Order: sequence, then structure tokens, then C-alpha cells
Amino acid sequence: MASDEQQQTTPKRHKLSHSDVTKLALRSLLNQSAFNYELMQGDGYALSLIPALKKIYGDDQKGLSEAIKANTAFINTNNYAAPLLLGLEASLEENGAPRSTIDGLRIALFGPLAGIGDSITWFTILPIVAGIAASFAKQGSLIGPIIFLAVYIALFFARIPICHLGYSVGTKSISSIRANSGIVSHAASVLGCTVIGGLIATYVTMNVKLKIPVTATHSIALQKEFLDHIFPNILPLGYTFLLYWLIKKKHVSPLWLIIITFIVALVCSWLGVL
Repeated sequence: MASDEQQQTTPKRHKLSHSDVTKLALRSLLNQSAFNYELMQGDGYALSLIPALKKIYGDDQKGLSEAIKANTAFINTNNYAAPLLLGLEASLEENGAPRSTIDGLRIALFGPLAGIGDSITWFTILPIVAGIAASFAKQGSLIGPIIFLAVYIALFFARIPICHLGYSVGTKSISSIRANSGIVSHAASVLGCTVIGGLIATYVTMNVKLKIPVTATHSIALQKEFLDHIFPNILPLGYTFLLYWLIKKKHVSPLWLIIITFIVALVCSWLGVL
């Protein structure tokens, strides 16, 4: 009975055609079109999805607005793997998956996809092909640049089957995702938090250069011999939580926090603290 009422109140969502998914794959080129330090690829990711979302939601302007707003959140992933995530999300949107589930899966998957995509494309395929192409080019052969260009074009068009794969996976798994939406959403949130924690430990670094003199000939390095013994990377973690608190509780703009961080880094470096 409740499900019948929900179907009556939920606006009908339209299905994407094969060509719509192909266009979505090609629009993944816009993923970094509005790259910024607040949302990274967020704006470009949403821009890639907009035509698909417009067709899915039709006249449901409220649903369309909520979907676009949700997709402008922070995201930073590999551009060759992004079509997989776009296709998956498009299928979940058209099948009416809960917003929390869609957002949770996007947050949970963009980090691992970035690592896998970078490893396959930038650290494996392209360096190997570039080495082979360079050896031919060094001998004056045109085969070198032709090989590299051919592989690069192949990677470009690989976006299309990758996007269709993501769409197909989402369509096939929507019933199980719906049935276990709470579990999926919770698991995606946990994985997302783990990914963000790994990013903090990897990219946020703060090393204190100050030393505490103990005797005339001996001093203790505040970072290595004191702070790291208490809690390794405690300063990056603390500073990250401080920024999170300012954004969440004090509603400080991330742009202002970037400026403040830049100024603090310059001043502390000039004073010899960091």
C-alpha cells in the first residue's frame, strides 16, 4: 500500500537511450572544464551529467534541481575512469535510487577509481607506449608518433564502452541496491570516510622545524622526537579537523580557508616554524 502511494507521489522518470549514454561518455571530457580548489571536478562533473539528468527528470524541476546540486559536490577522479561513474550514476538516477545511496556511492568510488585509472593510464599504458614511440622517433621513423597518437585516440574513445559498462552495471544491480539501500549507503559512507582519511594522510603535510635545546650540545626536534612519538601526523589531522569545523559550524567559505592557509604557510615558513 505504501509502495503504491510512493509511486503515485514520485514523478515518472524517463529512460536513457543508447545514444544518450554515448553522449554522456563524450561529455565526460567536460569533467575538468571548471576545475577549482574548492570542488575540484565537481562543477565539470555536474555539467557532464546535466543533459542526461534533464531527460531523466523531464518536467520534475524540483528533482532535477536537487540532482544537479548534489552532483556539484567535491569530486576528483581519473578522467578515463570518470565515464564509469557517470554511467553508473545515470542508471541509478533513472531507476529512482535514494539520493543518499547515489551520493554515498559517488563519494565512495571516486577515490578508488582515481587510483586504478591513474595506475592503468598515466603510470602503465601511456609511459610504455611513449617509450616505444620515442625509440622509433629517435631512429627517424614516423611509426613512433603514429603509434602514440593511435593509442591516445583509442583511450579517448574507450570512454564510450566504459560509460556503457557503468550504466549496465547500475541497471542490473538496482534491485539489490534498493533492497539493501541502508546497508549500501552505510558501507559507501564508511568507504568514503576511509578514502578521505587516506587523502588527508597523503596530501596534507606539516613539519615543525623548531628544536628544543636540552643542553649546550643537544636539542630535541619537536616534530620527530616529540610529536611523532605521541601521534604521527597529528598536526595535519588537527588542522584538517579545524578547517572542517570552520566550514561546518562557522560556515566559513572554503576560498577564505585556502587564502588563510596560504598566508599561515608563508608566515610560518618565513619565521622558520614550518
